[in-house]
Amino acid sequence: MRRLNPVKMGLVLAGLGAAWHVVRIVLVALGKAQPHVVGSLTFPETAAVILSGTVAAAFVLGFGFAHLWNRSAVAPRRVIWLAFILLVVAGAGIFAWNVVLRPVSVQVAKVESDVPVQVFGLGTVEARVQSKIGFKVSGVLAELDADVGDCVTKGSVLARLDSREQLAQVARARAAVAQGEANLQRAMASVEKAQVNAANTKNISQRRQTLAQSKIESAETAETAKAVADAAAADVGVANSDVAVAQAAIGDAQANVQLQSVTLDFHTLTAPYDAMVITRSKELGAALAANDPVFTIIDPTTVWVLAYVDESKAGEIAVGQPAEIVLRSQPSRRIAGHVARIEPESDRVNEERKVEVAFDRIPENFNLGEQAEVYITTVHLPKALLVAEAAITTIEKNTGTVWAVEAGHLQQDKVSLGHRLLDGRYEVTGGLPDGAAVVIQPRSGLRVGRAATIAKAQNQ
Repeated sequence: MRRLNPVKMGLVLAGLGAAWHVVRIVLVALGKAQPHVVGSLTFPETAAVILSGTVAAAFVLGFGFAHLWNRSAVAPRRVIWLAFILLVVAGAGIFAWNVVLRPVSVQVAKVESDVPVQVFGLGTVEARVQSKIGFKVSGVLAELDADVGDCVTKGSVLARLDSREQLAQVARARAAVAQGEANLQRAMASVEKAQVNAANTKNISQRRQTLAQSKIESAETAETAKAVADAAAADVGVANSDVAVAQAAIGDAQANVQLQSVTLDFHTLTAPYDAMVITRSKELGAALAANDPVFTIIDPTTVWVLAYVDESKAGEIAVGQPAEIVLRSQPSRRIAGHVARIEPESDRVNEERKVEVAFDRIPENFNLGEQAEVYITTVHLPKALLVAEAAITTIEKNTGTVWAVEAGHLQQDKVSLGHRLLDGRYEVTGGLPDGAAVVIQPRSGLRVGRAATIAKAQNQ
């Protein structure tokens, strides 16, 4: 068997290793490959260390291989042990390269534009204007003209009570007015009669007084005539009083007519506004007490979502902010809306704030009480560096610790955190050195000072 020169074999392998690294250095210089760095060393220093280490390791490997080759015929057991040692050394070298020396590939966060910050709320579809309506008087339900789901206009008839008794009351009141007017005419005629009689007795009294002064009539006759005239004048006053009493009676009768007519109107139930009927509580023939609800109606133009938002997230919500509404029956559709009102009182038990979100355009088909999700946009970030919560450690208030690539090496930096998005990402607002990139998917093997390369694909 031909013997090998261990020194020559070591030099050959050392030369091949050196040539491979020289080619790689040239590719890095041309921008065709990523540079390797070790610890805090720069690229040239790292290249020198790796090159010299490779030359030394290749020389030892070549020398050992040649020595093994030369002795394989006379000492097979030693050869086996030597081969095992060489394999262990090679494995250790590969392990050291992969775990310690080889740069780790990481993905980093990129700055995003026009990022909406939203607050989530869960609630139900409700109507701001909702009324339970019924009759102001008691009676028997004789007519129903509306049912659940009907849309009615203001003033349209919804139901009626049996009004025969009340119609009789109205007729009776009107008859009382007619009777009062007749009594008034009679009283006025009595006034005219009394006035004529008073005028006649007054003239007689005046003549008798004249004759008594001339001694033609006795004084007693003159006094009697005067008394008759005074009584006739008093009768005129009584007749005028009868007229006033008749007029008052007519006013009372007319007021009673108005009262009975209004009560008759109360036997008809009409819509107080343009509405939708959502409940009908009574049926024909039902005996109703005053103010018993017959229908529940809503104003369909006031439908909105009553949402509950966690108090810790509700501080930035304001009236007028845009929102998106997702109904449970239409999970794939986002309906535009806006914050219409913020309740001044929170839920003390659940620590949630009540927020009413109105539809920009109310859906044609809606269901009161349906569960709905709301996404309220509180602010738009023109530029934002966003990092997933899983990539941040030791989050405390508005700070956290992240892995970052700085000058080709991994470091851990304490950064300031801003808004938190609904997808769990935080806005990094400060604390990063210039040129640093935040690692968005930490992996095993990360350690401070280890060389790192930035992967081209970004799948945050």
